[in-house]
Amino acid sequence: MEYKTLSNGVEIPQLGFGVFQIPPEETKEVVKKAIEVGYRHFDTAQAYFNETEIGEAIKESGIAREELFLTTKVWVSSYGYEETKKAFQESLDKLQTDYIDLYLLHQCIGDVYSTWRAVEDLYDEGKIKAIGVCNFTQGRFTDLWLNSRIKPMVNQIEVNPFFQQEGTEDFHNEFGVVVEAWGPLAEGKDGIFSNPILSEIGEKYGKSVAQVILRWIIQRGIVVFPKSTKESRMIENADVFDFELSDDDMEKIKELETGVPIVEVDNPEFIKFVCSSIA
Repeated sequence: MEYKTLSNGVEIPQLGFGVFQIPPEETKEVVKKAIEVGYRHFDTAQAYFNETEIGEAIKESGIAREELFLTTKVWVSSYGYEETKKAFQESLDKLQTDYIDLYLLHQCIGDVYSTWRAVEDLYDEGKIKAIGVCNFTQGRFTDLWLNSRIKPMVNQIEVNPFFQQEGTEDFHNEFGVVVEAWGPLAEGKDGIFSNPILSEIGEKYGKSVAQVILRWIIQRGIVVFPKSTKESRMIENADVFDFELSDDDMEKIKELETGVPIVEVDNPEFIKFVCSSIA
């Protein structure tokens, strides 16, 4: 495993396990299997509706809490100072833990600043080891950075071969912030697993397309957490630390950029949709 060190000294595994869109009734067994395979970093959220099952899986695994890195997020419907504190406690209860390793604001929509003040206070109380945000564009991130008492340590954004966010590492490095990638495998869209460029690179190293993509993200210094409900894929996705892509490989992957994200987080229609869903 490789690690990134956050601005406050906390170490985060660069490869984790995502649980987005895993149905709650399947989550417990999937996470238990991921722990058996060797995953120790898990990324969930209030809005995924499977925190309870993750908590149960961790409890039944017998793995000491301090051996795990656990991330969850507050959803827009719980933004606001008091609302965020309440949502945080609910997440703690569901996850059956007394602290969260990384707590994130899920979207840059709504009452961001009151929410951030609550997260800062929870951090001061020792209930959170590190704090950050998701889906913040560079402008919105800069604004929060300049107007916060405790600076965000992470920005979790979409990064995959079709939406590469080239240069995002340099931008966030200026703030001492670690980037995390959601949607690293582009949700399997646009024939990504049969893409000729990625397939050719994979053949050179005896690796799958998924392994090439994950290695590409890791070599950019970005934290990544692929998701799979199949044990064989869990094992495959974790087996990305025994090879390194060449500079030429990294350049070839740049050719896949389309500039089209899975979700346009700054699109007015998306923002209206999120806001209407919590009205």
